[in-house]
Amino acid sequence: MRFALLDSWKKSLTCASIIIGAWGSMSCEKEEKKLGAVYEGPVEIVSNVQIRYSEQGAQKVQMITPQSLTYTNQNKVFPDTVNINFFDPNGSVITHLRADSGHYNHSSNVYIVKGHVKVIKSETQQILTTTELSWNPVTKKVYTDKPLTVKKIGSPEITRAVGMDAEQDFSRIKFRKGAGIYKTSLTP
Repeated sequence: MRFALLDSWKKSLTCASIIIGAWGSMSCEKEEKKLGAVYEGPVEIVSNVQIRYSEQGAQKVQMITPQSLTYTNQNKVFPDTVNINFFDPNGSVITHLRADSGHYNHSSNVYIVKGHVKVIKSETQQILTTTELSWNPVTKKVYTDKPLTVKKIGSPEITRAVGMDAEQDFSRIKFRKGAGIYKTSLTP
């Protein structure tokens, strides 16, 4: 009987050891997964950002945003309002752009602004609105595939289009698919 109790106790102890060992290895696996997780958040956070582009000492573009998040692949996210000023050769702002947010794609070297995008051309008093615009600093081109509207301040003229290509200062704009309402005066 003594041997039967001892054998029974050994079997119970062995089963308990197996259960505790299995439970312990499961908890270690979970811990290892937590410890080995790769951080995918920003590696740099900068506040009150001003980015300036110039050519031969003359400022061409200035971007102002409250925050910039840089990731390991060098992409940047601008989660708050983005304001961009485009300058003429004399250093005066000729076009102002405002968007809800934006980002920079390092591999394609393109800035993309999104949300309520509004471009105001000072010289012609035109306002362009859309939901997304892209800017390539190498080609100095601004473009979109999204619907857009151009209105002249104080005029009933409206241009609606889907897609456009423009110079970075919006001095020339080519609409891809456009339609409009224009005021004309025909004289006999």
